[in-house]
Amino acid sequence: MAYYRRVGEVPRQRHTQLRDAQGALRSEELMGEEGFSSDSSLLYHRGVPSAIVASEVWDLPDQALTPNHPLTPRHLRLPDLVPADVTGVDAVTGRRLVLGNADVHLSYVVAAADSPLYRNALGDECVFVEAGSGVVETVFGVVPYRAGDFVVVPRATTHRWRPDATSGPSRLYAIESASHVAPPKRYLSRYGQLLEHAPYCERDLHGPTEPLLAGAGEPASDVEVLVRHRTSAGIVGTRMTYATHPFDVVGWDGCLYPYTFNVEDYMPLTGKVHQPPPVHQVFEGAGFVVCAFLPRKVDYHPLAVPVPYYHSNVDSDEVMFYVAGDYEARKGSGIGVGSVTLHPGGHAHGPQPTAVEASLGAEAFDETAVMVDTFRPLELGEAGRAVDDGAYAWSWAGRRL
Repeated sequence: MAYYRRVGEVPRQRHTQLRDAQGALRSEELMGEEGFSSDSSLLYHRGVPSAIVASEVWDLPDQALTPNHPLTPRHLRLPDLVPADVTGVDAVTGRRLVLGNADVHLSYVVAAADSPLYRNALGDECVFVEAGSGVVETVFGVVPYRAGDFVVVPRATTHRWRPDATSGPSRLYAIESASHVAPPKRYLSRYGQLLEHAPYCERDLHGPTEPLLAGAGEPASDVEVLVRHRTSAGIVGTRMTYATHPFDVVGWDGCLYPYTFNVEDYMPLTGKVHQPPPVHQVFEGAGFVVCAFLPRKVDYHPLAVPVPYYHSNVDSDEVMFYVAGDYEARKGSGIGVGSVTLHPGGHAHGPQPTAVEASLGAEAFDETAVMVDTFRPLELGEAGRAVDDGAYAWSWAGRRL
């Protein structure tokens, strides 16, 4: 994110002394990507950000993946994952793994409780808020969220989720990257500014506006932070205990920080005939892209077919998360709000047969869906296996041998 922000108290020049009113020196921390060769921010702490007093194993929820073999398109009913009582479920430890590969994991949670302090040391997180509102408290400050937001949290950012009980539980679709998440390169100038043809701009990105300092209700010392990271054994967790509270940053500046982007601010691109998914792209990461299909005017050629043509994406798997409205191409398939479909590479997919004729003459679509396309095959997590309807693959033919 090449959009510079400055929050709180920082020295006039970087790497120079910053002291409080009593003369105590602040601890400067550079948080940067790609080994000092990409975006970074400088944070100024009251305490020492490296000071830990304990490090123990944190047992993660089930991270096992099962190959999609035999090759099968799938319909996963995420609402079936929601327990009857979500009072004690939080947005971090309550996540359940739906799909994943070496580049990205897709998880789902319906959370009502505050999460523990948490840091993902594997990569950036891009969490779509299906419903609910609240705040994400981070070392950079507070980031409010609401339904329709993508909440982008940079790798290794200490943070916690705090749902607002008055808006109901937060339904969160977590895109957990093994890399960084950013706007597509084709939307950016060579210096990083979002260009005129991009479907959103810097005004639509909302980051922290003031520092967050741990208050009287917080422990001053021996504070636990859950850390997700990787070893040769795969993805693991560690419970690190810090000597002082990590929410001690009095100021920071730079181009690396958490932010939200709401799909209401995305300007859909349309055409005379059906436009391919890249026109709906919002973000990209190493090995995957994120797109948003939103309410929009559709094709205006007199013979246009508004729903997608059948297509074989030979290099990618396609995952659609159906958020709101009535997704035109899936009419007649049993897909509903909260459903996820997996269309794997090697299988031609497209609209249900009855949806094609039904779409003719349509002037607008009222639908909201989030798509993740990956360039390595996706495998099923424990949650995906649990809510596979077992019938979707045969919906185009209407029968099964």
